[in-house]
Amino acid sequence: MRKTGAEIVVEVLKEEGVKHIFGYPGGAVLNIFDVLYDERDIEVILTRHEQGAVHAADGYARVSGKVGVCLVTSGPGATNTVTGITTAYMDSVPLVVLTGQVPVHLIGNDAFQEADIVGITRPCTKHNYLVKDVKDLARILKEAFYLARTGRPGPVLVDIPKDVTAATTTYRPIEKVDLPGYKPKLKGHPLQIRRAVKAILSSKRPVLYVGGGVVISGAHQELFELATRLNIPVTTTLMGLGAFPGDHPLFLGMLGMHGTYRANMAVTECDLLIAVGARFDDRVTGKVEEFAPYAKIIHIDIDPTSISKNIKVDIPIVGDARLILKDMLSELSKVDEKEIERFRESLKDWLSQIEEWGREKRLSYKLEGPYVKPQYVVETLYKLTNGEAIISTDVGQNQMWAAQYYIFKKPRSFLTSGGLGTMGYGFPAGIGAKVAAPEREVVVISGDGSIQMNIQELATAVSYKLPVKVIILNNGFLGMVRQWQELFYNKRYSYSHLGWDIPDFVKLAEAYNAAGYRIDSNEEVEEVLKKALRENRPTLVDVRINPEENVYPMVPAGAPLREMILV
Repeated sequence: MRKTGAEIVVEVLKEEGVKHIFGYPGGAVLNIFDVLYDERDIEVILTRHEQGAVHAADGYARVSGKVGVCLVTSGPGATNTVTGITTAYMDSVPLVVLTGQVPVHLIGNDAFQEADIVGITRPCTKHNYLVKDVKDLARILKEAFYLARTGRPGPVLVDIPKDVTAATTTYRPIEKVDLPGYKPKLKGHPLQIRRAVKAILSSKRPVLYVGGGVVISGAHQELFELATRLNIPVTTTLMGLGAFPGDHPLFLGMLGMHGTYRANMAVTECDLLIAVGARFDDRVTGKVEEFAPYAKIIHIDIDPTSISKNIKVDIPIVGDARLILKDMLSELSKVDEKEIERFRESLKDWLSQIEEWGREKRLSYKLEGPYVKPQYVVETLYKLTNGEAIISTDVGQNQMWAAQYYIFKKPRSFLTSGGLGTMGYGFPAGIGAKVAAPEREVVVISGDGSIQMNIQELATAVSYKLPVKVIILNNGFLGMVRQWQELFYNKRYSYSHLGWDIPDFVKLAEAYNAAGYRIDSNEEVEEVLKKALRENRPTLVDVRINPEENVYPMVPAGAPLREMILV
């Protein structure tokens, strides 16, 4: 059967099980949008900016575990996606980004709305393509989805010239993708797995250090079984939150720059660090020479380039986290139960020491003063949602307070830009999350700086009747920038002051036909949040917090984890 390129695009999307596309039309992709006009199996979510479309597809992918899809036009439409693509690349999120391009014969002529998006995105995509012949289109699209979701997931961009979408060819479904040069290693090496199990049972002060790879691979059940079977304490990265139940006695909290005292001290003093699906980034390690200085390190990761990149490891295991943990559990099942009991017994002193660190320096705040306490807002939100909400954050202080004070009990419940630190991510990602999981409460925790970077997506949420709730922790500043200026720049607040009343977020919400509330005191927090959560429409809650409220603990950049500012 002969089909146009545009029809082939839609046909492959359907074959891949795509139900939602986030996008914004323009001249170069009108042929595709014209086919989508009559399509009943795919819903297009029209965002109000291309960056919003990519972030929404990203949030959709993180919650659903499926590949998120974005469709935009050429030139500025394509270049507007770069921040969202890089966000997904840094956090290993599977996306297929479809961009329009000028006709093939005009490429390189500086045609209207032409940009070399393949060249621009080469450093921030897992792979990208420029389709020059309609005969290659179906194969390339199938490869794009395969690459996006397998191995270490990531964004794949397919640039499609307008004449390719208009051209016709005989269409035959691609049954199988075969990429000879791309064979992700899934099974861990049996010898390395045995070495790892032996090292664990020989340790006295082990810690499981868990990253987003556990969430991506769906390895949370195997992780839980390993930790609880051996009684090993667990700390997670920002991206790993939810991979292990946050209310479990073995959970130490997040580690790193704004991690808990007990997590950072446990990692510093451990004799074995078992890293699973984590990449030892600078916000976790602090001063690398003093990171886990007494520890032998096991590193499990599907990406071989991540192993020993930042921290030298002793037992590397390349492969899928879930499959490797399953094999480790299988290996453990061969160990005599008395040896397991002896090991658990040997950890009593270590666990007691960790408990002492936990008592010594807890996450805490004082509910006093004229301003609303952001920590109290997040804690109250946790209580009112029973810990069952999907939380999407922006970047900065709001992000850290959410990570510290909302307890995540299950994976795919916390969305945040961990690697790139993208302001403006939280709200459109929350929209994508709500499309993916309409039955779940979705709450965005943002700041007054971040929320304005993609505030136009309020129109998207209203148009599609997506009752996403947005809590704006409004301090009138770029909060984390101001905190650094206070602590390290002698309180010289150079261009970080935004002001409290520009805009009036309640009036802004009403202008978009959304609901708007304001909280000015701690006494109002619970009542107003209850009202906001009952709203069946998009809702902004403007919370006035202390401009000089800081996030603690804090490890100064380049300092070792043990040197936390705790005040």
